[in-house]
Amino acid sequence: MKATPSFLLALPLFLILSSLAAAQSSRPSRPRSTPEYTFEVVNRFPHDANAFTQGFAYHGGYFYEGTGRNGKSSLRQIKPETGEIVRKVDLAPEFFGEGITILGSEIFQLTWQSHTGFVYDLNSFQKLRSFQYDGEGWGLATDGHHLFLSDGSSEIRVLDPATASVRRRIKVRDEKTAVEQLNELEFVEGELYANVWHSDRIARISPRTGEVMGWINISGLPGPFYHLEAEAVLNGIAYDPEHKRLFVTGKLWPAIFEIRVVPVGSKKP
Repeated sequence: MKATPSFLLALPLFLILSSLAAAQSSRPSRPRSTPEYTFEVVNRFPHDANAFTQGFAYHGGYFYEGTGRNGKSSLRQIKPETGEIVRKVDLAPEFFGEGITILGSEIFQLTWQSHTGFVYDLNSFQKLRSFQYDGEGWGLATDGHHLFLSDGSSEIRVLDPATASVRRRIKVRDEKTAVEQLNELEFVEGELYANVWHSDRIARISPRTGEVMGWINISGLPGPFYHLEAEAVLNGIAYDPEHKRLFVTGKLWPAIFEIRVVPVGSKKP
């Protein structure tokens, strides 16, 4: 009887291992689950229910708000406790006001389709200059160095605040899916928060990669008045870095809410 070559003896084991490897590689990989968060209401403040909120910020104990609609657009400084408008400047009727942000001693404000932004003195609201940009203007935020501009797409432009020139572009993705309709923006502890137009969700975005690091679901927060008008949607995010307070509001909402973000399923403290 002839001896069986050793490579033939090893062949069945090789085939079995190859089959197992092929089967494992053909299995769909487990999708990464983007973290989900909900909220707890910490405090509630009055808000002008006629304000079509397009931009929102907190600085030095005051809320700052940019409102929209032609003929009704404005920039406002507001006392949180009473809702009193301390200072206000109206935009010309041809401008539809959009996002705002505060950088140093200046307030930057976008307009929707006029390709024009305005810069005001923080203390006097005196208009200092204007600037131009391509496309639409929706939300605006700053990391203390650059401006971050949304235009309703999945892309956020990073602008030089001195020249408004585009330094880079951020493609926002939740895993491999583009996140469209990005609107009002705010920087919160190194992350870029963006609400998605006509939704109850806020995306927590890495400003470096554009990856969505988490979703905050605020459904049920506004209450019945949310349904009074189709455009009475979430569109205001502000942050107080000194006291770590997060505020949200929306177009035509009669209230501003201070909320605490909590992971889904976690217990209240």
